[in-house]
Amino acid sequence: MQTIGILGIGKLGICFALNLEQAGYRVIGVDVNPQYVEQVNQKKLVSYEPGVMEYLQTSRNFIASTQITDVLQSPAELIFIVVATPSTPDGGYDHYQVERIVVQLIQQGKQPQTRHLVIMCTTMPGYCDTVAQRLQPFNYTVSYNPEFIAQGSIIHDQLYPDQVLIGEDNADAGQKIAGVYQKMCMNTPVYCHMSRMSAEICKLATNCFLTTKISFANSIGDLALKAGAEPDKILAAIGSDSRIGSKYLKYGFGYGGPCFPRDNRALGKFADEQGYEMLISKATDEVNKRHLQFQTQAWLQQYPEAEQIVFDHVTYKKGSVILEESQQLALAVQLAKAGRKVLVKDVPAVIEQVKALYGNLFLYE
Repeated sequence: MQTIGILGIGKLGICFALNLEQAGYRVIGVDVNPQYVEQVNQKKLVSYEPGVMEYLQTSRNFIASTQITDVLQSPAELIFIVVATPSTPDGGYDHYQVERIVVQLIQQGKQPQTRHLVIMCTTMPGYCDTVAQRLQPFNYTVSYNPEFIAQGSIIHDQLYPDQVLIGEDNADAGQKIAGVYQKMCMNTPVYCHMSRMSAEICKLATNCFLTTKISFANSIGDLALKAGAEPDKILAAIGSDSRIGSKYLKYGFGYGGPCFPRDNRALGKFADEQGYEMLISKATDEVNKRHLQFQTQAWLQQYPEAEQIVFDHVTYKKGSVILEESQQLALAVQLAKAGRKVLVKDVPAVIEQVKALYGNLFLYE
C-alpha cells in the first residue's frame, strides 16, 4: 500500500486525506494542534463539512500526528502541503505556514530518497519557484497543485474536479501527482500540466474569471431592474449561448467567501508588481461593492418599513458556516442599520458567530 504524507489536515487537508484513504492509500497527516490530532485519531472530530465524520469513522489507514518526522521516516514519496495562506493587507498572501514547514524540512537534512513536495494552498505567483530553489539541495522536487473546491462540498469537489492543475517540477513529478488523482477521482478530469508559475497564475485567473462573470451578471441585473426589465430572463438567454454558458450567470448576491475576493485582489497585486495594470480585476471588485449598494436601496424600497426582512442564511454560501466576506451578511447589516427589523435564520454555529459580531442588531431564529 502506497503511503502519502499530508502536512496540514485542517478543513481542506482532512478532506483530501480521507478521500485518499478511501482510494486505497495509507495516509499520514500532520497538524500542529495536539488536541485536534487526538480527536482525529480517536475519530471524535466534529465537522460541519459533509462526509468528513462519516469517512473518518470508516477509515482504517489514516493516522494523524504532530510530528513532521513521522512523514519523513515513512516511505512516502509524495508529500502534500495543505495549510492556510491568509490574505495580507496589501492583497497578497501570507506564506508563513508554508515557510514554517520549509524550515523544518531543511532542518531534517538531505533526504536519502527523492521526495516530491506538492504545495496545494494558494500562493503568489513565483513563490513556489523560490521554495524549489531552497529545497533542491535537500533532494526535494516542488510542484504546485491547487484545489478548486467550495466550502460545504469539499469532499465531492475533490472527487469530481473539472480539471487537475499541476505546476510540475519535472515530468516525472507531474505524472506521479496525476496518478494520485487518477486513482482518487470518480470522474475523468482534464489534466493541465505546466510550469509552477503558470499554474499559480492559472489558479488566480480561473477564480477571477468567475468573479468577473458574477459581477457582469449582477451589473446586467441591476441595469434591468433600473429600467423595468426582467433580469432572470435576460441572463438565462445570455447563458443559453454555448460560447458563454449559464454557470455563475445568475442575478443575486455578490461574490464572497474565502477564495473569490482574495484571489481577485491577489491577481491585481501580482499584475501591479509586473508593471501591468489589471483593470478587469479592479473593476470586478468595484462592481461587487456597488452591487451591494444597489441591492440595499432596492430592498429598502421593496419592503415596507414595518415588515420584517428574513434571511434564511447569511453565510457566503448556503450550507456552509463561513461568514468571510459574505454579501448576504453585508446586506443584512446594511438593512438593520437602516432601521429595519431583520430576522436571521441559520444553524446554531452560524448564529453564534453572528451574535458575537453584531449582538442584538438582528433577531435570531
